[in-house]
Amino acid sequence: MQQYGLSKLDIKRQNRTQILKILKQQGPTSRIDIANMLELTRAAVTIITNEMIAQGIIHEVGEYQSINKKAPRGRKKILIDINQNYKFVLGVLIDNDTISVGISTLSGAVLDKRNLDINKDIVYQEIVDFIIESINSILLDNCLQLDEILGIGFGICPEMYKNTAVQITDGEPDYTMLAADIYERFKTPMIFDNSIKGMAMANIDFYPDKDQNRNYISFLRYGESIHFAVSDLNCSVDPYDSRTDFVDNIIIDPAVANNDRPLKGSVKAELSRTGIMKKIVEAYSEENTPVLFEITDGNIDKVTYETIKSAALDKDETVRGIIDKAIKLGAVLINNLYYLTASQRIVLHNLRITDEEFEQLRKKIANIVGKEVASKLDLSIIDKKHGFLSGCAIAIRELFFVRGGYDTSENIE
Repeated sequence: MQQYGLSKLDIKRQNRTQILKILKQQGPTSRIDIANMLELTRAAVTIITNEMIAQGIIHEVGEYQSINKKAPRGRKKILIDINQNYKFVLGVLIDNDTISVGISTLSGAVLDKRNLDINKDIVYQEIVDFIIESINSILLDNCLQLDEILGIGFGICPEMYKNTAVQITDGEPDYTMLAADIYERFKTPMIFDNSIKGMAMANIDFYPDKDQNRNYISFLRYGESIHFAVSDLNCSVDPYDSRTDFVDNIIIDPAVANNDRPLKGSVKAELSRTGIMKKIVEAYSEENTPVLFEITDGNIDKVTYETIKSAALDKDETVRGIIDKAIKLGAVLINNLYYLTASQRIVLHNLRITDEEFEQLRKKIANIVGKEVASKLDLSIIDKKHGFLSGCAIAIRELFFVRGGYDTSENIE
């Protein structure tokens, strides 16, 4: 007989998931307050949380301290919180210039990491070998067994799908080959997803403070291509999951766009590192770019991101003009994405600038599109050497929060 509706197991898992999400968002919270938020009885919440405490998933962290001088009457509230060391999680990032493998707590506190600089010529077996070797050494160096690991999360940049044998089926990535090769070695739960989505999650989940203005963000990753994702505190917005690079095709400079060259005037052509480098190379000469020409000894092969930046700062007018136009068009893009998504924050990733340079950029953007949009900008909290936190965030959401803290191997009654 076909059954409909939720089973007791479904309800139990949902209640545990909701409790974990409250603790994730609010921090230490009393059972009474949780019961009020979920509209459950105090007795029901007590039974659920006591079971989770016994399993080590959450723990009591002390009494609620009133900000008032006069202590409240009645039984004191005991605060509970997620046990961030209940299990550890392994994360893997495969980007177009690096592979990052590391391990963290459930709150994203880094325990250990391994990083490898790569290029797009790296072959599949080299990627697999580095991941396996890195995980083995991390577990060994930290005296950890696989039963202490929640699972492994993989964040793979779409630009690296070919190198990682990821097939696209009906528009969705198929990670079967890579999953099989890694699982054969570790036989632990694994979650695969887009690294841009994972980075967006990590910028909320692992933010050091409970910030109510960082529960729903837009995430813009700058590089050879521009990637975009939207995420909230508890789940990522599905439409952006498998097509984070759609931003590349958005026209931001209609004045130069034309049918003969459909990408001209697009984000890819006008704003990406590839597009800007192309414009610099086309203008490169002793007459047009004198400062850059001198810095690079007249050798166009020495033109890099750093030499372009130096030339712009040293008042090379042509280089400065190209950079200024890119900033203007970038401000327009940010403005449009902000109003399209109504995000609380716009997180910019991989800009390779200092905090001081970021503040200067924010002021320029404010002059172009207004202070409101500029005030919403943040730099990503995830730097290159901690890119594996993208994979950690993916794994923790799916294997811990969505499952209510249950082990995948656990027999739930």
